[in-house]
Amino acid sequence: MGLYVRKRVALGRGTHVNISKTGASVSKRVGRVTFSSRGRLSVRVLPGLTFRTKL
Repeated sequence: MGLYVRKRVALGRGTHVNISKTGASVSKRVGRVTFSSRGRLSVRVLPGLTFRTKL
């Protein structure tokens, strides 16, 4: 089991800067889909269930 330390700062509607131990990234949410500057795509399928993949 890993330990995650993250900080998320909102920049505007659906846009965030995510700061973690490994660096910073930007994410943009459009509806149920979130795109990350690190090349990840997340789709919220149901509340509490998310599909995440690398682009």
